[in-house]
Formats: sequence, structure tokens, C-alpha cells
Amino acid sequence: MIITDLLTGFFRERPNRFTVKFNMDKKTELAHLRDPGRLTELLRPNVMLLLRPAQNAANRKTKYDVLAVLHEGRWVLINSGFHSDLAEELIESGIINEFKGYSVKKREYTYGNSRLDFLLSTQMESGADEKLLLEVKGCTLVEEGLAKFPDAPTLRGKRHVEELIKAKQEGYNSAVLFLVMRDDAVEFSPNWEMDPEFSKVLKIARETGVDIIAYSFEIILKDILNGSYLEIKPLKPVDVKI
Repeated sequence: MIITDLLTGFFRERPNRFTVKFNMDKKTELAHLRDPGRLTELLRPNVMLLLRPAQNAANRKTKYDVLAVLHEGRWVLINSGFHSDLAEELIESGIINEFKGYSVKKREYTYGNSRLDFLLSTQMESGADEKLLLEVKGCTLVEEGLAKFPDAPTLRGKRHVEELIKAKQEGYNSAVLFLVMRDDAVEFSPNWEMDPEFSKVLKIARETGVDIIAYSFEIILKDILNGSYLEIKPLKPVDVKI
């Protein structure tokens, strides 16, 4: 994935969950942040941000969107608006064994009381369609090589995993895909200290047969001629430890 029209700024504060104040060209501006996590280890005073102008700025209070933050020399994507597109690229590429042969049948698929990110399907030798329900979560917290999710309690995430357990029991294939949006993760674990209830449900899901998958990405800022762009590249599978 390539993202263009980039701007840089320096983080000042986060007045609410979805708004960031930043400095750019000696002015203080507001930007929309599409990541509900706490991000306390990333959003520190004066850290560099990558942003781009909002596409519908006339209808918003914020003129910019936050894309990524520079953390200890590496870019970390903190914009959840790209997660579904990145997941679809992984699915269609066939590089994740659990999704080989599957294609996206529907995004935002309603199952039970939740809207899950994807309904996938593949055709069996018999000619019948086999379905797989998939929920995608973005992960930005990595400590000494260990990626952890969530970085804030998530009742919604817990409900999604519970729906996948139910789906598995009713005969669907089902999976949770954690997109680790940085390149320094070696292993993945649920964040037991932050959200023990979500972590317990994820453990039950794996024991029930729900596939728990983690995949990391490399976030590269490149300069070409007079412009720059951000390249988001699939990097490697990350071992899951629950």
C-alpha cells in the first residue's frame, strides 16, 4: 500500500480520544486520530507525526488526519482506517496459510449481534462454498519484541471474539487477524494486564478452534523527486502465544 500527500508535524497533546493537537510551521493545528487505543508509549510531547489533509475537511472541525508516529527510529501506523484494505491485501495475496484459497465475499458482515470485518469463501471440490468469518484488529503496542493487544480495555473486541466462538460452534471457520503495525514484533500475546476479560475470551477462542493469527508490517517513508510517500509492506508472521 502506498500513501501520498504527506505532511509532518510534532505532537503536542491529545485533548480527546479522536483529536490530536500538533505543531506545523509554527502554528498549532488539530487532526483526527482514527485509533481508539491509549497509545501512551507512542504519543509523547514533540514526537514527529505523519499526517495528510482530510479529504472532507469542509465538513469537519479537523483539517488533517494522523497517519503514523515516529517511535524510537521507526514509523508506527496509528490510523485504523487502513486496516481492512491491508487485511484484504494479505488475504488476496495468499501468503497466510489459513486464508489460502479464500477470497473476500463481503466486508462488514453482520453475524449475531456484531458486524464482523469480513466474510470469506472458498469453493470445495464438491462445488459447495466454505465460509470463514474474520475479524481484524490493529496492534501498535510492542514491548521488547512482544506485541500486545489491546492497549485499552475493549468490550467491543471481546464481543467480536465471542461471536466468532459461536460461529465456530455452528460450523463456520473463523479467525482473528492481528495486524501489528510496526516491524519489531517477534511474538504476539493478548494483553492480560490491560484487559484480562478479552484475553480470557481469546484463549477460549483458540481452544475452540478459532484461528488466531498475527502478521507484522514494515512502514517505510520514502522520498522520490519532489515528493514523499509512505509504503506499508507485509513483513512476516508473528508467533502467537496465549
